[in-house]
Amino acid sequence: MSLDPDDTRPAYQQVSSALRAAIRTGKYGPGDQLPSGPDLVRSYGVAKATIAKALDQLRDEGLIVTRKGKGSFVRQRTERPIGLRPHLEAAFEEQQVTIDFAGFSSETLHSAIQEPLDKVRSGRLTPQSVTVRLLLPDSTAPMAVPVLVDELRDDSALRQRAGQLAVTHAGGIKHSVEVLAELGLVQSAKVETRFYRASALFKLYIVNGSEAFFGFYPLRQRTMEVADEPKTFFDITGKDTTLFHHSAGADEMSLGSQYVQQSQRWFDSVWGSIAFERSV
Repeated sequence: MSLDPDDTRPAYQQVSSALRAAIRTGKYGPGDQLPSGPDLVRSYGVAKATIAKALDQLRDEGLIVTRKGKGSFVRQRTERPIGLRPHLEAAFEEQQVTIDFAGFSSETLHSAIQEPLDKVRSGRLTPQSVTVRLLLPDSTAPMAVPVLVDELRDDSALRQRAGQLAVTHAGGIKHSVEVLAELGLVQSAKVETRFYRASALFKLYIVNGSEAFFGFYPLRQRTMEVADEPKTFFDITGKDTTLFHHSAGADEMSLGSQYVQQSQRWFDSVWGSIAFERSV
């Protein structure tokens, strides 16, 4: 599987082109692992740095995801919804698990995290520590959504409902994670929740500092009874959010690495400046 000596393209582009073709034609399907770096070096007769650059290109195109210590895997194209659950389960295979979430209520995370937590309880996954940080909007102040359709008026009952939803799921995550330490299944388990005065129009997950999942909340008009009164309002639909997946690679200047770095930088800046604690 040597490179074409008549091809004027750089070697890394030739390698990425060959691997891209293998993925597009189904030789490597979704979830399949690509050959290891050393295997690719031997197959193509190029330097390790050339292979790394070729894989970075495929990662930036959204064709593969690289998991630290495990290798590179083919994934679905980024324009398709990315399922959070399998990535969370893979994250729990690491010794130190970290999850940072910014969004409306953490309802999706509450659901998706249950399966890996069940596997920790059964001994099939054995991380040493689990740390979760939840960054949620402050529902005690007016928000962009939820808001009444009529003149886009603020409604305290809608905000109270939204706030209660967020607190319920945050509390559920806190209990299900921190009980692992109480049972002696992990050395450390901690869930922190902070609030900030902004409207959550997108959701962001940063997993183990190496993967970022980002999506915009679709808005919809709905009518339901809130505080014993029918209300027609605009609301978000978190379960319908399409997540785009970015993975950090060996090259800190790759698109995936930069996206994860900037996502972490944004989260940490809000967490450490304008976010505040409140009982959940």
